[in-house]
Amino acid sequence: MSIKHTSNKYILALRVASVALISLAAYPAGAAEVNLYTTREPGLIKPLLDAFSAAHDTQVNAIFVRDGLAERVAAEGRLSPADVLMTVDFGNLIDLADKGLTQPVDSEVLTGAIPENLRDEAGHWFTLSMRGRVLYTSKERVSATEFNYEDLAAPEWRDKVCIRSGQHPYNTAMIAAYIEKYGEAKAEEWLRGVKANLARRAGGGDRDVARDILGGICDIGIANSYYVGLMRSGNGGPEQLKWGNAINVILPTFVGGGTHVNISGAAIAKNAPNRDSAVKLLEYLVSDDAQELYAKVNFEYPVKAGAALDPIIDSMGTLRVDAAPIADISKYRAAASTLVDKVGFDN
Repeated sequence: MSIKHTSNKYILALRVASVALISLAAYPAGAAEVNLYTTREPGLIKPLLDAFSAAHDTQVNAIFVRDGLAERVAAEGRLSPADVLMTVDFGNLIDLADKGLTQPVDSEVLTGAIPENLRDEAGHWFTLSMRGRVLYTSKERVSATEFNYEDLAAPEWRDKVCIRSGQHPYNTAMIAAYIEKYGEAKAEEWLRGVKANLARRAGGGDRDVARDILGGICDIGIANSYYVGLMRSGNGGPEQLKWGNAINVILPTFVGGGTHVNISGAAIAKNAPNRDSAVKLLEYLVSDDAQELYAKVNFEYPVKAGAALDPIIDSMGTLRVDAAPIADISKYRAAASTLVDKVGFDN
């Protein structure tokens, strides 16, 4: 590594540290604090952070990082002020650990609240909330009330399926889960079947699936569960309210398994300067109060069993999470992306 590159790295770290320190100017010297780097939208997690601060007399300094979270923390190195790294999608979370940017945590609170398949066995990362990959169906044209992911490739759905890009992380994660269960050859056959059933080119967003079902373009589609809450609550506006009310929602499962979920989660940064406060924040985020806030603010599924669901999400039925460890599923993300290109899924 060149001297210039090394200097630039530490200059960046110092600048970031300065920003964090400036945010503390209004608080008493010696007050407990924790520095959070997150890719989550500020409005979605602010209520959680405010509640933690009030309960634990600890100031949370949140730095919102839209892209390049791992690269930023790596560049800051030992001087990084980051304590907690929070992100969406298990691939992003596991990448942080794989790149050596996290440290293990041994917490009975975390292991007691989070199922084994939804956390790192060595304690490097933890799921905090979930979103199911569910089926949207036309209220007018589809009578089915149960569905398997395998059925997406069935001939009866020819020209009736809508879905966003196969290369989107939501879908590569689902395809990776299929590979984990059946192997690449069967996953390719299945993906070709889904491709043949598309009513339109794969693309757009998950809410566009509901829009196109209402518009008669397709009859069914795969999308994330929390978008149902965003649409039906009216948070997305009157047009999206129509989309949400035009669909039924089924929690599909793998044959002999459960529903595929993706996650939001967090890890303790390798060089966390406020480790104890960071662990307290993670433990708070799996408390009953915080888990209910996750459900209320963003229509997500709590990771802790028994936490209250938002009524809109609760009305979709009981979520039975597939038992496959997400760490195992994550190993097939690259293979899933390769398959998407191989079958021309997005073409």
